[in-house]
Amino acid sequence: MKITSLCNGYHCCAQYFYLNTLAENGTNKGRQNNIVVNGSGSDLSKKEALKRRAKRKTVTQVMMLKLIDVAKENGEPELEKAYWNTYYCQQRIITADGRLYGKYCKNRFCTLCCSIRKAELINKYYPIMKDWEDPYFLTLTVKACNAYNLKRYINKCIFGFRRINAKHRKRYQRGRGKRLVGVRSLECNFNPQKQTYNPHFHVITRDKETAEVLLKEWLKLWTPKFTNKKGQHLKMVYNLEGCLIEIIKYGSKIFTEPDLKNRTKETNTTQIYLKALDTILTAMKGTRIFDRFGFNAPKTKQKERPKAKLLTNFKEWEYDPSRSDWVNTSKDEVLTDFKPPSYLEAILSENLNDTIF
Repeated sequence: MKITSLCNGYHCCAQYFYLNTLAENGTNKGRQNNIVVNGSGSDLSKKEALKRRAKRKTVTQVMMLKLIDVAKENGEPELEKAYWNTYYCQQRIITADGRLYGKYCKNRFCTLCCSIRKAELINKYYPIMKDWEDPYFLTLTVKACNAYNLKRYINKCIFGFRRINAKHRKRYQRGRGKRLVGVRSLECNFNPQKQTYNPHFHVITRDKETAEVLLKEWLKLWTPKFTNKKGQHLKMVYNLEGCLIEIIKYGSKIFTEPDLKNRTKETNTTQIYLKALDTILTAMKGTRIFDRFGFNAPKTKQKERPKAKLLTNFKEWEYDPSRSDWVNTSKDEVLTDFKPPSYLEAILSENLNDTIF
């Protein structure tokens, strides 16, 4: 299996600059712009992928403007700068010879960059995991907390998981236990009804025994005061590819239903709780969201850096929020023909919730 994206990875996210040349043919002509790009760019022929890119850009840019205001209000200049970088991610792009070139912010809360990161992780780990004969999906969680304690809870979750893994790694090395093998992803949900946060791990283990060991140790480590067995979830994996895609996320759900019993697809009632999202992003800063345990990650070959090339026949596009698309800077032409569905327009115009939690 090979998951592809509009870009082949961060290494090929093109950067570009202009060269102004003056052509002479008897008399001086007007200035002609050439452009130098680095990287292999993205495939322009994948129309549906381009529309998904436009959707992600639309959601991200609206969300970032609101989060910038939140960061200013909270006195977080570093986070404010990061939000601005994400706001301008893929703002201006170049197309030529069936390829698309642009600059990426690489922030974990950018939906454009996360789609690339997700594809890279799947391509990296799926070839190993597909040989696991009896994989299991496990959710490890603790009781919800308030915003003030969220950072502490996240740190303790990470420390606790590492402690369990280290304990059984030593037992395995001494020939007295089983090696725990799997991947884990950290996520945090927000409950708007109770105004609480729930950090938790999604884990895919190589076999059922590993999942059961992790579950037993997790409940023992946290004690009934901070967790309970009903809050955990254990099941066999029938679709490893889908399960792996599911756990490689942004770290937090962007869209949230006010009524958590109604967890269907996004609707007109879906909310984006901005200050809660900012709280989660702040608490997760510097934290590794996705990680492996019990096996070595495959070594990636160092790819030769693509050589810079000069383009003389190209189109330049600027993202226009009013049209949810990139517009040609020379004529009235859009790149993707993406039209936001009515539910998405409602969410982005009416359901951006900036209530303090």
